[in-house]
Amino acid sequence: MSLTWRPLTLDDMPRLAETFAAAERVEPIDEHYNAEDLAEEISSPNVDLPTATTSAWDGETLVAYGLLRRRDAASPAHMVRVETVVHPEYRDDAIAAHLVEWFEEAGKEVHAKSFPDAPLELHAAANTKQRWLTDVLVKAGYGHARWFVDMRADLASVPPAAPLPEEFPLVGYDEKYEDLTLQARNETFADHWGSTAQSMEAWRHLVVRAKDFRPDLSFLLLSPEKDKVVALVLSTFFASDAAVTGVNDLYVSHVATVSSLRGRGIAGALLGYTLEQAKAKGFQRSSLNVDQDNSHRALGVYERVGYAEHQRWGGYVKPLPA
Repeated sequence: MSLTWRPLTLDDMPRLAETFAAAERVEPIDEHYNAEDLAEEISSPNVDLPTATTSAWDGETLVAYGLLRRRDAASPAHMVRVETVVHPEYRDDAIAAHLVEWFEEAGKEVHAKSFPDAPLELHAAANTKQRWLTDVLVKAGYGHARWFVDMRADLASVPPAAPLPEEFPLVGYDEKYEDLTLQARNETFADHWGSTAQSMEAWRHLVVRAKDFRPDLSFLLLSPEKDKVVALVLSTFFASDAAVTGVNDLYVSHVATVSSLRGRGIAGALLGYTLEQAKAKGFQRSSLNVDQDNSHRALGVYERVGYAEHQRWGGYVKPLPA
């Protein structure tokens, strides 16, 4: 088979959406993207299209893509994220070998332009249903490092929310809190496995100014002086998922409490409040993703609010000489 390889362009997004849909039909992992979704993801400030993407074409058919997402910090390693999808009808050893080699060579180039003095690691994720991708990663030397759990809550049956602490003012998310919210995110996620500080540019593009962000269902608790965010829940609604499934699912992208207030049930109370507001606005379900071994026992927090495990992703890591 003769394939043409080249970097992605934004004009390729309709074809890429078709490839994702073909993969979803064979390995249903509940991810449905349209061209607009993919354009937003791939035009992130952390992705340089000419040097950090590749795609394989069989005539006019996009059959595979690879992407490398640099990080905003190295702490201490630069954990470059690897993303890929291969059309089920084109999965063979040759295309796997090409992608694996490209990830390493392009990964070194991305790394050299950003954090050349830091150790380099490639980080990939594979759903347990994605057996071909998992085999490719393992054979290429990626070691399994972590389990991540997708959880769901049926909003018709979640328990009543615990009361919120009165000493911390509750506010809906607003752009005037943008800096404080990012500061809280970076502080609270600093000790999470695989997490690094996020730049304001990436934060805006991927989270609080993303097209699917729901500020009306994102909530903050402020310090008594209102000069700090002490807890947060940020939410997203993926309309492209709802168009396929018929289910209005509120995806909770961030839940956090500053370290000095952990252990008081604040995160669970704020998340429970968010779910009540989502139900009142017609949402039927909520979902989120959590590190199974999160050091703050977040999985248990989510279970008490009403979430249950839906599916799992393996986190795979390959250190590379820079």
